[in-house]
Amino acid sequence: MRTRFDKLLPLLVNGHVEFILIGGVAGNVLGSARLTFDVDVVYDRSKANLERIAKVLKPQSPYLRGAPPGLPFVLDVPTLRNGLNFTLTTKLGDLDLLGEVVGGGGYKELLPHTFVVSAFGVKFRCVDLPTLIKLKRAAGRPKDLESIAELQTLVEEGKR
Repeated sequence: MRTRFDKLLPLLVNGHVEFILIGGVAGNVLGSARLTFDVDVVYDRSKANLERIAKVLKPQSPYLRGAPPGLPFVLDVPTLRNGLNFTLTTKLGDLDLLGEVVGGGGYKELLPHTFVVSAFGVKFRCVDLPTLIKLKRAAGRPKDLESIAELQTLVEEGKR
């Protein structure tokens, strides 16, 4: 199933979920042409925000991506509170809910390195380009390391 960025991000925004967009979609917002298949967000871990996440995602049937079918899983406040990072599949596609990311920390630590973007008819926070490069370098996965050269070119073009 193709992830519906145009539906998933407005769902979070309209549900008043506090999050920061990172990952491939953030790269696209910043000018990257790389194809991405999921939405990666760092979410605020306050109790009120966990309640909003659980409420807004419940109708989308969130399930652990890659888990065997039938495994008992409910994305509710206790699950969110007791966990940290969740790779989910939903009716709108794949969503990575990240409480913390290597090289960047959590929501509060990343907040100063964001800007507000308008996309898909809503406004939300997106990590800035230097921080996205830092996060991808820290993640160290081959796909992240491959994208750094393109992102670095975008930084250089922005300086001109």
